Amino acid sequence: MKKVLFFCFFILSQLSLWAQPADYVWDSPSKNASESMPCGGGDIGMNVWVEQGDILFYVSRSGCFDENNTLLKQGRFRISLSPGLDMQHFRQTLHLDEGYVEISDGQLSVQLWADVNKPVVHVDVSSPRVKQVMAATYESWRTKDIVLSRRERFQTSYKFAAPKGLQTRADSIVAQERSVSFRHENGSETIFDATVRQQRMEPVKERLTNPLKNLVFGGRMQEKDLVLMDKVSGHYASSDYEGWMYVSRFAKRTYHLQVVLATVQGTAEDWEAELQHTEQLVRRDADCEASRQWWRQFWQRSFVTTDGQRGERSETGAMVVRNYQLFRYMLGCNSRGPWPTKFNGGLFTFDPEYVNPAAEYHLSPDFRNWGGGVHTAQNQRLVYWPMLKNGDYDLLKPQLDFYLNIYKNAEERSRLYWGHDGACLTEQVENYGLPCYPEYGTKRPAGFDPGMERNAWLEYEWDTCLEFCMMVLEAHRYCAMDITAYVPMIRSCLTFFDQHYQYLAQQRGAKSLDQQGRLVLYPGSGGETYKGAYNSTSTIAALRTVNEALRHYAEEQNDTALTSYLSSLASRIPDITIRDGMIAPALHYERVQNVETTQLYPVFPWRMYGVGRPDIDIARNTYQRDTLAIKFRSHVGWKQDAIWAACLGLTDEAERLIVQKMGSGPHRFPAFWGPGYDWTPDHNWGGSGMIAVQEMLLQEAGDKIYLFPAWPRHWDVSFRLHVGGSTVVEAELRGGKVVNVSVSPQHRRKDIVW
Repeated sequence: MKKVLFFCFFILSQLSLWAQPADYVWDSPSKNASESMPCGGGDIGMNVWVEQGDILFYVSRSGCFDENNTLLKQGRFRISLSPGLDMQHFRQTLHLDEGYVEISDGQLSVQLWADVNKPVVHVDVSSPRVKQVMAATYESWRTKDIVLSRRERFQTSYKFAAPKGLQTRADSIVAQERSVSFRHENGSETIFDATVRQQRMEPVKERLTNPLKNLVFGGRMQEKDLVLMDKVSGHYASSDYEGWMYVSRFAKRTYHLQVVLATVQGTAEDWEAELQHTEQLVRRDADCEASRQWWRQFWQRSFVTTDGQRGERSETGAMVVRNYQLFRYMLGCNSRGPWPTKFNGGLFTFDPEYVNPAAEYHLSPDFRNWGGGVHTAQNQRLVYWPMLKNGDYDLLKPQLDFYLNIYKNAEERSRLYWGHDGACLTEQVENYGLPCYPEYGTKRPAGFDPGMERNAWLEYEWDTCLEFCMMVLEAHRYCAMDITAYVPMIRSCLTFFDQHYQYLAQQRGAKSLDQQGRLVLYPGSGGETYKGAYNSTSTIAALRTVNEALRHYAEEQNDTALTSYLSSLASRIPDITIRDGMIAPALHYERVQNVETTQLYPVFPWRMYGVGRPDIDIARNTYQRDTLAIKFRSHVGWKQDAIWAACLGLTDEAERLIVQKMGSGPHRFPAFWGPGYDWTPDHNWGGSGMIAVQEMLLQEAGDKIYLFPAWPRHWDVSFRLHVGGSTVVEAELRGGKVVNVSVSPQHRRKDIVW
C-alpha cells in the first residue's frame, strides 16, 4: 500500500494544475448540535459548534462497538473561556486544505484538529493580547446503565428484535486531579454470542472471528495547567449528563488540551497501557505539521472545483461542486482506521431529536438508525465507489479489509448449512460476517433452512458482496494495488454462487444446470426489490463482470488453475434478459418488495452499457421507458438515478437530478444530508451524488477516456480525477469550451475524447 501511494503521489507531483479548496466559514454561533461543523482525521470525527459562548464538540472514533454493536461516541467536550469570544467579530472556519476548524474573533483563536497518524484530538487556544481563564468539561450520558427504549434499540444490531430490558452498560469514568479517563468495556458476552446461538453456529463458534469480545475503548482528557474543579450535571437536548470540569489555575495566553484515545481487545490494563503508549508518542508541533501535510496531499490527489462564477445557473453548479468538496472532506476524516465509514452517519451523527423532532427520537447522542456494527451493503458500496476516481485508495482499504476479515466466517456458514464451499455474505451483514440478528428472523417455522434469512426484503440477496470484490479488482486496475490477499475472498464469493445454485437445483431435481448448461439462479433477488427472481439481472451482471475482471488478473499473474476455473464458470453464467428493447430485472420474479431499479445495474455499477459502449440505446430505453424505473425515480438517499443518467450521457437529466442530489441539506452544514431512507448525515446520499458528479465529468470505455460526457456546458469547472492504468486526467471547462487538458502518463493523451 505504501508503495502504491508513493507512486500515486509521484504522478501527481508532475502535474501542473492544482486547486486549493476554499475555506468554509460561518459568521455567527450555532443554536445546537444540529448546527455543528465536521472536523477530524485518522479515524476520528468531531462535531464542533459554539453555543451560548461555549465551544462544544462530540468525539467519535470508528470501531468503538459496544456489547450490542452500537457505535458509541466517546463523549461530549465543553470549552469555556473568560473573557472569551467577542461575538461581534465571530468566525468559525473549516480550513479544508489543512483539515482543522478554527473559532476566532480576530484576537482569540481556538483551533481543533485530529492527528491523522495517532488517535489524538487537540484543542489549541491562543490569545496573544488578553489572558484567558479556561474551563474544559468532559460530559457523559453513560454514567449508569441505560435501558434502551423501543426506538433506541435500532442503534443496536438487535433493532426491532431486541430482548426486553436491553441495556447499554455504563462507562467507567475516573477523574483525577489533572485528567479524566473514560472507557467502555464489553466483557466476554455480546450480541455475537446471541447471534451464533440463534443461527445454530455453535459447532463452528471457536473458528469464528469475533471483534466484540472484551473490546475496550475510550480515552483521557488533560491540559497541563488545568485541575479538577467540580463535578457538574445537566441536560442537553434529550439526555441527562454528568460532567467533570477542569479549570486553569491562573489566566494564560495559550492552552493545549488533548484527548488521547485507545481501543484494544483485552483487559482494562491492556487498554491503559495502550493509552499511555500513545500519550508518550505525542509531539504536538510535529504531529500538527504532519497532519496538515497529509491533508494538503489529500487535496492534491484529486479535486473538482469552480472559480466562483456568477449567474443563477452557474451558481447552482458551484453549489454542487462545493458540497462535493465538503463531503469528500468528511470521508477523509476516516482514512486511517481498521473500520470503514458507516453509511448511516459516519462519524458525524448528532442528537437525534434534531434529525427527527418526533417524540420517539428524543434519545441519546449515540443513536443512529439501522445500527452501528451491521453493514447494509447496498448502502455501504455507494460510499466507497467514488474513492477510485478520487485516488483515495487508503480510504478504500478499510472497506475492502472489512470483507477480507469476515469472509471466512461466511464460508463456515456455507459448509455448516449446505456442505459446499464459498462465502455466503448477506446483504445486511454484521461486522463478524453473520446475518443481522433481527433480519435472520426470530419467528422461523419448523424445518426452515437454517442458512436462510426469514425476511421478505433480504431473502436470497447475496450478490452485493461482489461489488466490493470488484472494487478490489478496480483498485488493481487503477493503480496496480497489490491485491494478492484479496483474491481468495473474491474466488470464494464467486464459488458460492456456482456451488449453491447447483446445490439448490439438485434439491429440486436430477440436474444441476439448465439445458444450455447454465446455472439456474433461482430463487434469487434483484436488490431488496425483485423477489423470488429467476436469473436476476443484477446478479448475472455482477457474476459476469467480476468473473471477467478476476480472469484478466489471473492471466496477468499466470495463474493457470484460477484462469481455468473462471473460464469454466463463465460458460455457466446465464445471459441478461432483454425484453421489448429494454433490460428486464429478471427472466421472472414473484413480487416487488422495495424501490430499487436493479434493471439498470448493468449500467452502474457493472458498466456493461454506457457512453462509448455497445447497445447504449437498450439502456437508455430502460431508463426512459421502463414503468417501474420511472416510478422509482428519485434523488433521495441511496437513489442512483443521477448516476445512471450521467453514465448514459443524458446531460439534461443528470443536471436536473444532481442539483437535487447535491443541493444543500436541511442543516447548517450543507453536506449533512438526510435522513433519507437511513440517517443524518446520510453518507450514501453524498456518495451516490459524488459518483454522479464524477461520471458527468469523466468516463472510460475500453481504452477511451471521455471528457465531460454529461456535464452542463454552462457550468464552468476544473477537475483532476483518476482512471485505470495509473492515469490521472485534469481538464477545465470554461465558457462551454474544453481547455487546459493534461494527462499523465502522457501517452494516454491519444485516448482522450471530447
